Amino acid sequence: MSPRVPVDPTVILRIPFTILLTFQRLRHRVFFLDDWAPLSFTTPDFTLTGPAGGTATDTVNIDLNKVITKVPKWVYGNNANPYMSQIVDQPVLLNHINKLAPRVIRFPGGNLSSLYFWDQERGQAPADVADTLYDTNLQPYEVSPGEPHYTYWAGKNNESWSLSLANYYTVLQHTNSKGMITVNYPYARYGLSENPVAVAAHNAANWVRHDAGRTKFWEIGNEVNGPWQAGYKINTRQNKDGQPEIINGTIYGQHFKVFVDSMKKAAQGIGSTIYIGAVLEGVDATNSWNVTARTWNNEFFIAAGNAADFFIVHDYFQDATSSARVILNSAEVTIPKIAAYLKTNTAANLVQMKPIALTEWNIWATGSKQMVSNVAGVHATLALGEIIKNKFGQAARWDLANAWDNGDDHGTFNNGFSNPAEDAWNPRPSFFHMYYFQKFFGDRMVESAIRSNSGAGDLVAYASSFSSGEAGVILVNKGTSNRTVAVNFKHFKAGNRYYWYTLSGSNDNGEYSTKVLVNGQTNSGAVGGPTDYSAVKAMAAPLTGTLKVAVPPGSVVYMVAAKP
Repeated sequence: MSPRVPVDPTVILRIPFTILLTFQRLRHRVFFLDDWAPLSFTTPDFTLTGPAGGTATDTVNIDLNKVITKVPKWVYGNNANPYMSQIVDQPVLLNHINKLAPRVIRFPGGNLSSLYFWDQERGQAPADVADTLYDTNLQPYEVSPGEPHYTYWAGKNNESWSLSLANYYTVLQHTNSKGMITVNYPYARYGLSENPVAVAAHNAANWVRHDAGRTKFWEIGNEVNGPWQAGYKINTRQNKDGQPEIINGTIYGQHFKVFVDSMKKAAQGIGSTIYIGAVLEGVDATNSWNVTARTWNNEFFIAAGNAADFFIVHDYFQDATSSARVILNSAEVTIPKIAAYLKTNTAANLVQMKPIALTEWNIWATGSKQMVSNVAGVHATLALGEIIKNKFGQAARWDLANAWDNGDDHGTFNNGFSNPAEDAWNPRPSFFHMYYFQKFFGDRMVESAIRSNSGAGDLVAYASSFSSGEAGVILVNKGTSNRTVAVNFKHFKAGNRYYWYTLSGSNDNGEYSTKVLVNGQTNSGAVGGPTDYSAVKAMAAPLTGTLKVAVPPGSVVYMVAAKP
């Protein structure tokens, strides 16, 4: 070991602030890649055919020497919730989750985390919670732990329709996943004790102790600056520590530091390292309808400084009236905008840029079964591609199972009772796209460039390399005409074959087919894809000369070129 040389502190002070920020950005992104591991491509069973015929409409040039980023395994996450069954007693669902391999499962997820008490029995809540909360219109309503609506939720609920905390941990173990836990921050707002912030932070710290090192990633609250959230508005006549009626970024930032202090001391006490995220606006909210959001980030940064380990954003990409093309364009527009805005926003507030975690994402188009359609699956592929390309640290789709609501359903699976036209736990189209994405995307994203002879903008490509030596590309056709795509690899010694799966919609339900065909195969039901999807053979062609593949309208091709 070299002798330690004293450092002149004035030298540090003379380093330009922008250089210090750059150093911190590089250092603070590392923890989402701590668990990065090289991937080996598994050659699938295949049916040998030939390359696509005809003249190429597009050419994709891929340079394997130009690495954009290593791929964090945490970007493939999903959300569980406390109303989707105990899972461990549902072998069909558990098997599908295993095959999906989300790597990280967030819980208790969504708005219910604002009402969730991990250590309570069913029908119980702490004695100091408010008996009146406020709805989205900021009107008061009475709360009772024993009531089915507007209730506090308990972690020790073993009813068949719920998911207990104990079984959540069991699901993580059975699916080789890690947790991302959202603690109940609004308890610090609606709690009626003399010091509700300390009480709520202590409750969160006790969860860290109970967790015993199983979970690295923690969130302080869910969408806490939204009027739909418990704790957004409180009864100031009952509050005992002088909090404002409506939440703001300053009070959240102040409270955030109290939570961080309590939770990290708890983690240190059990010999664990945890990372804690803060709820932020992902885009400029200056003109938002939600007045609280307009100044949220700036107020938070002034109050909390660099206390957050990562930044939490949610996005459902577009409004309810969007067309299929608008939906499919939204990921490429929104995700880079989030990355750019937070980089600018942190610099303007003289704080460090931290990793971004998109802990909820999906589409919000409604009325035509868009959420359970192949379009939603294609969008999922585009979102994953953009999440990786823009170097997000973590992402989790909302959610594993929800409620049918005539097809306005974010669930990756049918929950078994809300849509009788589907089998219990039937995978929706988004499942199949995310399943093949992981199988055909490597551990490094590399640069790709598209040259189109016609229909410019219809084709999107995401390229990758595997540490085992293969090269992959995912091709998305957002347009309405067939594309024939030639793929050229640079700095890649190719083998003699390439493999692919083509996922496309059927001819039902207009542009929002609720079916997905995997190399032409699907199921006999109203929604989803082939029942035995893991047995569907890939297509394969000899890799001699130009690699060429057909990409039908509204489809995705997941392809890998073999190594020698």
